[in-house]
Amino acid sequence: MTSQIDHLLTENRRFAPDPAFAADAVATAALYAEADADREAFWARQADDLLAWQTPFTQVLDWSNPPFAKWFADGRLNVAYNCLDRHVEAGNGDRVALLWEGEPGDERRITYAELTEEVRRAANVLAGLGIGQGDRVAIYLPMIPEAVVSMLAVARLGAVHSVVFGGFSADSLRARIDDAGAKLVITADGGYRKGKVSALKPAVDLALADRNGSGVQESVEHVLVVRRGGNDVDWTEGRDLWWHDVVPAASADHEAEAFEAENPLFILYTSGTTGKPKGILHTSGGYLTQAAYTHRNVFDLKPATDVYWCTADVGWITGHSYVVYGPLANGATQVLYEGTPDAPHPGRWWEVIQKYGVTVFYTAPTAIRSFMKIGRQVPEQFDLSSLRVLGSVGEPINPEAWMWYRAVIGDHRAPIVDTWWQTETGAIMVSALPGVTETKPGSAQVALPGISIDVVDETGTHVGNGNGGLLVITEPWPSMLRGIWGDPDRYVETYWRMFADKGYYFAGDGARLDEDGDVWLLGRVDDVMNVSGHRLSTAEIESALVGNEAVAEAAVVGASDETTGQAVVAFVIIKENFLKQHSPEGLAGTLRAWVGEQIGPIARPRDVYIVGELPKTRSGKIMRRLLRDVAEGREVGDTTTLADTAVMSVISAQVR
Repeated sequence: MTSQIDHLLTENRRFAPDPAFAADAVATAALYAEADADREAFWARQADDLLAWQTPFTQVLDWSNPPFAKWFADGRLNVAYNCLDRHVEAGNGDRVALLWEGEPGDERRITYAELTEEVRRAANVLAGLGIGQGDRVAIYLPMIPEAVVSMLAVARLGAVHSVVFGGFSADSLRARIDDAGAKLVITADGGYRKGKVSALKPAVDLALADRNGSGVQESVEHVLVVRRGGNDVDWTEGRDLWWHDVVPAASADHEAEAFEAENPLFILYTSGTTGKPKGILHTSGGYLTQAAYTHRNVFDLKPATDVYWCTADVGWITGHSYVVYGPLANGATQVLYEGTPDAPHPGRWWEVIQKYGVTVFYTAPTAIRSFMKIGRQVPEQFDLSSLRVLGSVGEPINPEAWMWYRAVIGDHRAPIVDTWWQTETGAIMVSALPGVTETKPGSAQVALPGISIDVVDETGTHVGNGNGGLLVITEPWPSMLRGIWGDPDRYVETYWRMFADKGYYFAGDGARLDEDGDVWLLGRVDDVMNVSGHRLSTAEIESALVGNEAVAEAAVVGASDETTGQAVVAFVIIKENFLKQHSPEGLAGTLRAWVGEQIGPIARPRDVYIVGELPKTRSGKIMRRLLRDVAEGREVGDTTTLADTAVMSVISAQVR
């Protein structure tokens, strides 16, 4: 097998930074030169400038036992103090930290002083329940301020949080609680989702009970419950506690103790894989340094004036790094929104942007494409003129979705930063800098200053500009994962074995370098198709399909084919506006021909299926594995991690 990925789609549009934006930008081209001159000194300066250290570090990087890195190891700091108390001490206690909007329309404005006080109270409650340094706490909450408070209270004590997304089942929750050995679960009665209360506490009760003969869960001693949904819940006396009974009554005095920089901060389990969940471990000093550095520079953050909004749930890494730790370490004011983008109406997000004057907006391509499907007439009803920077995260963004985002949401003005990173990397690794980079629709562009990446073949040899291959990280970075919880061998095997001789981290993603050396992500290497000896990227064919005026979203898979080895099979969602004016009759044939024209005959799909929805995880990633099952006529595999488990039976019926 060759790792060379054929590149067939060409994108020539370019957008230089606006001179006025560039003149006032936080990040300048000088950062690249500084990082290239001395990478470790560069990161030492970031750690010194961006964070408050109780004990300054003298050693930047210890890479004596690769792939186990230590950053700033002899320094000591408190993560929560860096996100809270120091801003109050600097005179910014009255600055709003969280502009919280509940799905039903209720709202809370929480200043840095108020958030600091609430976290201190919660930390005292947790300490009273026996939580201390190194203990694990599972957090299973909706997007309410208490989720942020809980994470920071755990961090304040030097304990380790494991946030489990509120959409996961009792079995998924149990597996994560067991693997981490959590002593405490923090949850809510329920939260609002699509206009109704979605219960959470019952899933916790089930998870802690005897599941499938595995016995009663043994490590959890208490369950702390926030009242949000008002739904009835069962109660276990002695184990369960109401947040409103204990947190407001606790003392607001709490001294933030400093912990070593390598003290574990959180475990986050990666979803969508088979078998035992992988607990990705992140620690304190290096992680917080890179989260704060990337948040400040990639989003051109001006903390005194910006209103920032990242739409991710705290259950995902984006919510950890760019809702909680990065923004609060930088003293930002941000929007926190509980619900879904389409409840109670399809313009809800744009309404929130207009209401709070959001200036920096960070969301996922899957959300952008769903808005494209509905049509521009919805966002055009709202005043989005406050927006000055737009971000994209989660998967490669198709050029047409990028152009729509720029034109319709950014009014052809706001620069777009398309960010590549992973749960494992902890923070953004590849992105444009908005005042520096000439952007290209669909390209993640360049490694950030201080980050070293390459695109190589399977021997680890650089592929050169104009070629595709495997994306690797060639030098350790501050926010890198420190391991898989409880399984160091699996950590080495999963991420470092392939290029062990070179010491490269392999992320599992394919990428190509264009003629300028800029990076274009081609999706997971597992998603690359082999058609008549050509290795084709699903991402490029999907981008070609979305480039057609009729198509809002597309997912492409390779299905086994007697003639070509694998054949291209496409599942497409048609824009609502297009269907109002045209019949879908014959559209499949038109789209097959369109891909042939855009990319070449080799990429023309064997089958194009028009569907109403695509199978997505709760974080918006398309599960192509399930579509491959349909395309090859197999029984559809495990659907438990889907946001909507019924979608596969609908697609299967549409395909027959």
